[in-house]
Amino acid sequence: MELIDIGCNLTHDSFDDDRDAVIEAAREVGVVQMIITGASLDGSEMALELARQRPGEHFATAGVHPHKASDWNDAVAARIAELAAAPEVVAVGEAGLDYFRDFSPRDDQLRAFQAQLALGAETGKPLFLHLRDAHEDFHAVLSEWRDRLSDVVVHCFTGSREQLHAYLDLDCHIGITGWICDERRGTHMKAYLGEIPADRLMIETDAPYLKPRNLRPKIKSHRNEPRVLPWILGTLAAVRGEHPADLAAKTTANARRFFRLAGGASPG
Repeated sequence: MELIDIGCNLTHDSFDDDRDAVIEAAREVGVVQMIITGASLDGSEMALELARQRPGEHFATAGVHPHKASDWNDAVAARIAELAAAPEVVAVGEAGLDYFRDFSPRDDQLRAFQAQLALGAETGKPLFLHLRDAHEDFHAVLSEWRDRLSDVVVHCFTGSREQLHAYLDLDCHIGITGWICDERRGTHMKAYLGEIPADRLMIETDAPYLKPRNLRPKIKSHRNEPRVLPWILGTLAAVRGEHPADLAAKTTANARRFFRLAGGASPG
């Protein structure tokens, strides 16, 4: 099976000591391509640098996460636009709204979100979006922009069935993480995962975050890694009543189409 991790925070400092080993471990289980998330200006710079080290295998996004929205200014906007023009940068983001943490004031989050949607409209590149506990504002803003944007993925989706269908109605793709492996807070998702159209579904680890709680064998570290992507795939396939190999083929094809990727290198 060939898998693509559409959201991996490989720039995180928890990978500084063994990043190459982490990448190789992922390749050994079939993760042949990764989209490295840019969640700040510095993170976007590093994501592009990492992507350039493994052309055709790693790609990057360029954006500012809502947690960092207060950092958004004209200089940051100009540099993110420059990064977004690079061929290795395959999406604008991670952009969006997060009212769960409110690390940046909501007005700042809305300002940075709209600016990055405008960048997506200008460049024609896909949007990699973050949503947590902000459905009403997020949906309202995205609805205003949707007809000016190319493809959109609501990554790490964890909302309700009604919210899911609101984004499907906006022709969005849905990114699923190990949240579905968490019996404390992901159980509600299992009731609707089968309702996501096969051509709108993609998978991701969001590593080093969201390590699946039901992972077997267990990893001693609390750090999530892209090598657990097959476990997320298997959990999702079981809930949807599909064979993992069939679901792998679908999600990989979706990711390559969405991010405009060529085929990946063979694992090993």
